[in-house]
Amino acid sequence: MSSYNEETKAINCPYFEDCGACAYAGMKYDNELAIKTRDMEKLFKDFTKVEPIVSMYRPIYYRNKVHAVVAADKKGNIRMGTYKENSHDVVDIKDCMIEDEVCRSIINTIKELMKSFKYKAYNEDTRQGFLRHILIRRGVVTKEVMLCLVTGDIAFPSKNNFLKEIRKRHPEITTILQNVNNSKTSMILGKRTVTLFGKGYIEDILCGLKFRLGISSFYQINHDQTEKLYKKAIKLANLTKQDTVIDAYCGIGTIGMAMSKAAGQVIGVELNENAIEDAKVNVKLNNIKNIYFQAADAGEFLVDYAASGRKANVVVMDPPRSGSSPEFLKSILKIKPDRVVYISCNPETQVRDIKTLIKGGYKVSPVTPFDMFPHTAHTETVCLLSR
Repeated sequence: MSSYNEETKAINCPYFEDCGACAYAGMKYDNELAIKTRDMEKLFKDFTKVEPIVSMYRPIYYRNKVHAVVAADKKGNIRMGTYKENSHDVVDIKDCMIEDEVCRSIINTIKELMKSFKYKAYNEDTRQGFLRHILIRRGVVTKEVMLCLVTGDIAFPSKNNFLKEIRKRHPEITTILQNVNNSKTSMILGKRTVTLFGKGYIEDILCGLKFRLGISSFYQINHDQTEKLYKKAIKLANLTKQDTVIDAYCGIGTIGMAMSKAAGQVIGVELNENAIEDAKVNVKLNNIKNIYFQAADAGEFLVDYAASGRKANVVVMDPPRSGSSPEFLKSILKIKPDRVVYISCNPETQVRDIKTLIKGGYKVSPVTPFDMFPHTAHTETVCLLSR
């Protein structure tokens, strides 16, 4: 069994070597934070200081979205968990110190029910079998729970009895979906999703705003740390009602909507059209009038925006791990916003991009690291670039 030491805030995990997710399992949390801070100081030493890392008070059970791969071993025993590092062998995980406890409990129940209902695990080689993946989302504030069963076929034997039993054991589940994926692919979700129970979505509250979440909606994994990160970003932006903000890589609109309270106007840009549709729904849910969204590549949008001669006082950017494109950065240098708030899930590419903006006349504030994924090797950062 996995365990947590309340005094040292270290986790112990029997799956540590096979799973590979928690690089700092077994280490005192203070020591982990010191390592992450030192790593950030090395990265940013040439042009700015690093503030103390923003940590979690109780760094466990923070992942509000949980995924389990379903497979069978050579004897036909069901295994549910994650892929072993650099392989397609599935590590059979019964408990996890960083996953939401309710989500993990539901997965364990489904494993039991697969035996009684005689459901077969999907085989990626033969493309035979029933259950392929389990995805669960839980609203941290609302406590709403979405269960998505990814199956190899739309046929669902004993569906009504299964739904009745899983709901009986877990009345906290508010909606259940079935997604069909029989493609030879590493993608979790297929193109077809049907709602078996409930509304087909859940809602949660972040920074005082309500967000509707589908199974594929992008939403930060660590709710409490995200609120801290966004509050820091808003503080750095130092917004007034005269400011126009471009929220690049906006996803479902979380940071832009949080900034809209203080800004004059917010423009959210996101390539994923489904995310933009979610963002538009979320704006209506919160009755926000001073924000609109554009489905476009952030770099291309900013190029066109700069070419049209329009101005923006503030750009907030939260790019993918690959960072921003050279074209996007050139466009920032062309429209010359007073302030650029840069949130990053990959500080190495952030350093590369910051160097470009510094050459273009920007000065960088001290960087603040956030421990968004305790016990793993990942660190997120935010900083302000100003003219």
